[in-house]
Amino acid sequence: MGTAKRKDIADSRIWLLKKKSYFYTKQYSLSKNNKISALSEKDGVNKPEIVSSQAAKHIQEFRKKEISAAELIEKIIAGDKVALSRAITLIESTNSSHLEKANEVINGCLPYANKSIRIGITGVPGVGKSTYIEAFGKHLTGLGKKVAVLAIDPSSTLSHGSILGDKTRMEELVKDENAFIRPSASGESLGGVARKTREAIILCEACGFDTIIIETVGVGQSETAVHSMVDFFLLLKIAGAGDELQGIKRGIMEMADAVVINKADGDNIQKAKMAKVEFNRALHLFPMKNSGWSPKVTTCSAITTDGISEVYDLITEYIKLTTTSGYFNEKREEQNQYWMLETINEQLKNSFYNHPEIIKQLDLVKQQVFNHEISPFTGAQFLLDVFKK
Repeated sequence: MGTAKRKDIADSRIWLLKKKSYFYTKQYSLSKNNKISALSEKDGVNKPEIVSSQAAKHIQEFRKKEISAAELIEKIIAGDKVALSRAITLIESTNSSHLEKANEVINGCLPYANKSIRIGITGVPGVGKSTYIEAFGKHLTGLGKKVAVLAIDPSSTLSHGSILGDKTRMEELVKDENAFIRPSASGESLGGVARKTREAIILCEACGFDTIIIETVGVGQSETAVHSMVDFFLLLKIAGAGDELQGIKRGIMEMADAVVINKADGDNIQKAKMAKVEFNRALHLFPMKNSGWSPKVTTCSAITTDGISEVYDLITEYIKLTTTSGYFNEKREEQNQYWMLETINEQLKNSFYNHPEIIKQLDLVKQQVFNHEISPFTGAQFLLDVFKK
């Protein structure tokens, strides 16, 4: 084909493209100005209903139905996990109208409580708490135990929301019939969430769960609150993260009944063994506990489940020792008294901020403190005097 012929073909193609462009531009202009278009769109296929309208209506009616405290108590004692969830939601509610009903449920379940082993688990974020709890929980259910996991999730200080994603990280345990997982938001008040967790323990015990695992936020003072409501406090650590000596210096070590070095698998096994030696040396520097128990250090892998059974053997040994010495019951009695005083503090705080005169005066006094007209201490004393009247 000659050069001239190829050029003619190219020119004709360019002419056609320009013609098409002109045609579409004109059509678009007509459709825009005269609201007439050659383009048309057919209706698509309607999306199929995921849930039938009848089933949705039935669910809505069921949720609207109020269940009495007596019914909740009866179902919880019978081992109904749905009733247990509803009761925990009730005690977590900040609605003052729910308080009386929640107290009635707790008092009704109290005679059936105190028949479990309470285990607190803490550790820095990323140490593998959720993965460890799933492996440990599956081990316990395999032994015929009924396990309840109460996970405290941190709340955002900005949005005040919480992910509550522990169930998604415990895929196997959540499907186990002998397990119950309940995540709760920590909220702004540590005392508040601690009290609610304490009450949730009572409900879980009444529902027939013989092992209660409480997972802490992993930061702040939540460890102190959880330590005051459990029988055995387990500290999870990881090797090779540069926190071996830092962990020794923290006060959390004084509360721990056992230190478990997680992620002891693959290339990390040797590092875990070295960390175990370091922690064992450090624990000898701490004074003997009132229980007569010397904290132990062990390694495990939540992925391969190596060392999980050894941790349970440690807990069993601890419970046997403290039960024989009488320390187990003594500690629980002290915890009950502690939570009575903490509840008084929490109720006094709520009564103060809900007082009609305090609501009126609070913003005014805060503005005076902001403007440096009065000191924070004078402002606080003024409000307390108003509350006492």
